[in-house]
Amino acid sequence: MTVHPTIAMFDLNGPQLMVGGLPVGQLAERAGSTPFFVYDRQLITARVETLRSVLPSGIRLSYAVKANPMPAVVQHLAGLVDAFDVASAFEMKTALDTPMRASDVSFAGPGKTAAELAQAIAAGVTIEMESANEALRIVEIGGRLGIRPRVALRVNPDFHVKGSGMRMGGGPQQFGIDAEQVPQLLDKLRTLDLEFLGFHVFAGSQNLHAEILCDALASSVALLLQLAESAPWPVRYINLGGGFGIPYFEKDQPLDLPRIGVRLGELMDRVIRQRLGDARVVIELGRYLVGEAGVYVTRIVDRKVSRGKTYLVVDGGLHHQLAASGNFGQVIRRNYPLAVAGRMQEPELESVSVVGCLCTPLDLLGDNIMLPRAEIGDLIAVFHAGAYGLSASPTAFLGHPAPVELLV
Repeated sequence: MTVHPTIAMFDLNGPQLMVGGLPVGQLAERAGSTPFFVYDRQLITARVETLRSVLPSGIRLSYAVKANPMPAVVQHLAGLVDAFDVASAFEMKTALDTPMRASDVSFAGPGKTAAELAQAIAAGVTIEMESANEALRIVEIGGRLGIRPRVALRVNPDFHVKGSGMRMGGGPQQFGIDAEQVPQLLDKLRTLDLEFLGFHVFAGSQNLHAEILCDALASSVALLLQLAESAPWPVRYINLGGGFGIPYFEKDQPLDLPRIGVRLGELMDRVIRQRLGDARVVIELGRYLVGEAGVYVTRIVDRKVSRGKTYLVVDGGLHHQLAASGNFGQVIRRNYPLAVAGRMQEPELESVSVVGCLCTPLDLLGDNIMLPRAEIGDLIAVFHAGAYGLSASPTAFLGHPAPVELLV
């Protein structure tokens, strides 16, 4: 069979796919039913170790919990990374249930409610302020609670990052405060009772182009150093975001991580340390840490031929794996890598389409793909299921049961 780089991360020595050293068929029995998600903790650990070996020693690594908020995954990462970034009160609770210190948790996202802000202030996490109005609400809530809020400004940069799967900076955005408005807002904050730490910028996600990411990091550093001159307090924290991509599709090339490490080292040594001293410098990653460590497993419940086209109908679908169906972030739909989990060594004999159990033509997991001959009862493994899988899917659509998640 044609081996996609992601599939090669798993044990392919036998006929059955192995995840975490266990055959998928055995994991299906452990889960109790299909479909289910399974995440390999060793692969997550290995990815963090790879990053540590390449990134400069002064860089702190933060996990964006939104990528995969499964409590067991977050607990595992608490012992591997330096910080967590959360985007809701529920994610914040998940993070605070781990050994991670509250002061190493940051809370970003537009539209934080007063209740969420109060929870964050009471917990002592760092709030990434997204607007001037939010800043005023934070001050009011902090005064009511008698707690000085820990804050940073999220900056909407004045540049775009090309090649990102999703742009979250540059131009008009609901995210952050426009860079040109930051000095004026900092001047207003000068008289308010806040513990100001620094700045956060996140310009885009899922980028596989090391040269573009290096330029974006350099531009982000230059912008934040410029804004630091307007800060009425010492800048002790800068979050440079992330956006490191993983190769989802056949022609995708893995990110040249060493090149990014070298560029970050230059920025740390020649620019940041000279200007900001001992400020904490953070790289925030989600998908890059967990995306390739997960598999979605679903069982074939029917096999049919319609006007010459073969369909494998499975008991899962887009209600669990919206991204794999092409309905989350893809402009032109492309197939995620998938395999017949019990026939890993068999030749690809037929072109099929793998479809889910939902009553919509959008429920398509693999379109016109070559697979070994598969029968009812066989397990289909969909790779790249470690990030933006279950939590990014419409699980209530049509009322099917929620899948089990396993960390092995």
